[in-house]
Amino acid sequence: MRSQVAQFLDHIAYERGLSVNTRAAYENDLLAFVAFLEKRELADAFLKVTREHVAAFLEEQRCNGMRASTRARRLIAIKALFAFLSVEGLVPVNITEVMDSPAKGRVLPRTLSEADVVKLICSVSGDSAYGVRDRCMLELFYACGLRVSEVVALRMADVRFEEGVVRCIGKGNKQRLIPLGDVAAHWTRTYIASARPRFACGNISETCLFLTQRGKPFTRQGVFAMLSKRAQAAQIGRSVSPHVLRHCFATHLLAHGAQIRAIQEMLGHADIATTQVYTHVDEGLVTRTHARFHPRH
Repeated sequence: MRSQVAQFLDHIAYERGLSVNTRAAYENDLLAFVAFLEKRELADAFLKVTREHVAAFLEEQRCNGMRASTRARRLIAIKALFAFLSVEGLVPVNITEVMDSPAKGRVLPRTLSEADVVKLICSVSGDSAYGVRDRCMLELFYACGLRVSEVVALRMADVRFEEGVVRCIGKGNKQRLIPLGDVAAHWTRTYIASARPRFACGNISETCLFLTQRGKPFTRQGVFAMLSKRAQAAQIGRSVSPHVLRHCFATHLLAHGAQIRAIQEMLGHADIATTQVYTHVDEGLVTRTHARFHPRH
């Protein structure tokens, strides 16, 4: 079964052009399913897998506290695998075709207040090369609403100071340009001029913007670790991740009057419905809008 999973993963990577991160997510979900089948000795080949096996796997995940959104994603991976196996003639029928995903409900993005974001960012004083680098990264997360994968992929040439924008490649290899802002531009200039050369150690062939102490490009895990460390030092009571800062970017823009379509473009959302979730985050937005604009308030 594991060999057929590997075959499927190669298919989605090379023939469908899915990203490395998407492939890794599919691999994690499918190997968890295979491990479940092997541990309980339910099936030793996908030919023997039934809908009941898939349902039992998802139920175990639910009992272990896995969120509905994650279970839905895992079912999508399993359904994609069986669709592939069916097309390739490796199974006679796609047993998952009529299976419905778990109801995910509405999960609102978790954000920080503007005061907490300022507290976090300003807690990194920039009095060392590490401080300048981390402050620059935090400023970019909040100024541009970038995904962690987009930040670690940034190249030196992607920061266009003359135009005041950052170029990034998002999901589906789609390119977008995002305004940089004066504060983020200042810290990025400072980092490139004074801190990055110390991390690059004279290696002019390395084009990634953010480098570790070993002169290597950051990984996503490295960014998470840095942000967690900085949030703890700033005594931010809530869990902070790169995606939380991305949510803050969108929520705070909306609260200050930005148009939802503009936010959609900056976030790189293909569907406006994905962006519209932010209209539900700021509970006082509706009240403030009514008070400001309604003629009879």
